Amino acid sequence: MVRDGDRFGMAASSSSPAVAARVVHLRPGVGAAASQNITDPTIGTSLLEGLAEHGDAERALAGVTGAARHAKSIEYRQLTVLGRSGPGFAYSGSRTLGTHASATAEGAVAAGNMLCGEHIPRVLLDAWSAATGELEERLLAAMKAAVAAGGEEGPVYSAGLAVVADVEWRVTDLRVDWAEDPVDRLGELLDVWLPQRDDYVRRGLDPASSPSYGVPGDL
Repeated sequence: MVRDGDRFGMAASSSSPAVAARVVHLRPGVGAAASQNITDPTIGTSLLEGLAEHGDAERALAGVTGAARHAKSIEYRQLTVLGRSGPGFAYSGSRTLGTHASATAEGAVAAGNMLCGEHIPRVLLDAWSAATGELEERLLAAMKAAVAAGGEEGPVYSAGLAVVADVEWRVTDLRVDWAEDPVDRLGELLDVWLPQRDDYVRRGLDPASSPSYGVPGDL
C-alpha cells in the first residue's frame, strides 16, 4: 500500500481467488489497511476506524493486535496499515504461512506470505520508488517487479489494485479474480481504465457538464 499526496493505493496478488475483494481496505482522507494471510476483513475496517479517530498508524495497529476480541486469532493474521502522515506499519503473527516478510519506505508498506524469499516486499517497494507515471501505473510496475523476482512460491491466480483520492469512492478499483496470468490481465484492464478514470469522476460529480467518452450514459 502506498500514499501519494492525498491519494492512497493498494495492490495485491494471491494464489487464492478474488484476493483484492478481501484484503484491500481504503478510505479517502484517512488511509489504507490490509488483513491478509488467513484473512479477516473486519480487521481492515478496524484499522481504518483507528486511523480515522486519531491518525496514528502504529497506534491503530497496536489497537487491533492488542484487542481482546482478536486474542485467539491474531497470530494467524498478517496486517499492514498506512495513514495520512508518518510511516506505515506491518504485523505478521507467528502462524503466518510459509516464508513471510514485510518492508517499509516513505509513504509505503508491503507484506507477503507464502513467498519465494524474504526479499520480495523490498523488491516491490524499490520498484514503486523507481517507477514513474500515475499512482496506478506505479503500483502495477511494483507488482510486476515483485513477480519477476519470484513473487509467491506457487502460482498466482488473482490480482487487483485500487486507489482513493478526493471523492468518497474508489477512483480506480480493478480486479482479476481468477486467471492463469492475473497480473498481465490487470495491466490490460488498467490500459483500458486509466484514460477514462477522471471522466468517470467528473460524471459522478457533475453529470451535466462531463463528457460521455463513448461509454453508456448510465455509467
